[in-house]
Amino acid sequence: MSATERLADIGVTLPPVPRPAGVYVPALRHGNLVYTSGQLPLVNGNLTVTGRVGDSADAVDPADANVAARTCVLNALAAAAEAAGGLDNIERVVKVTGFVASEPSFTGQPGVINGASQLLGEIFGAAGAHARSAVGVAALPMDAPVEVEIVVAVR
Repeated sequence: MSATERLADIGVTLPPVPRPAGVYVPALRHGNLVYTSGQLPLVNGNLTVTGRVGDSADAVDPADANVAARTCVLNALAAAAEAAGGLDNIERVVKVTGFVASEPSFTGQPGVINGASQLLGEIFGAAGAHARSAVGVAALPMDAPVEVEIVVAVR
């Protein structure tokens, strides 16, 4: 089953590539690799959630941030697919880097970024297994709780 068929099978559609918020491109192909810029949890140009992830009453719940990481990776896949000439030209996911805007005591960044990793596995199967970093940071652009970038190998 192709990645496009798997995406349809799980009821997910790739969004339009988000417009850059600065002086950069959403994705860049170099040889057989595509590198994406960091992608935020944007839907129709708006953040789905804002704030830092943690345990305090006003913090973003880690489960909500996990869902936001899925949105981020969909945006990254849209950018990668455009640079690769289509989703089915992506041969495998090589690396995922996730940034989580976190309260100082929060250490659950890997669980948040699992949202992105799990979706890649659903879409690409074994070819979705990847190296990964999940990093806690003080703040992200636009007060986003999570940002994800990917590197994929293409045909």
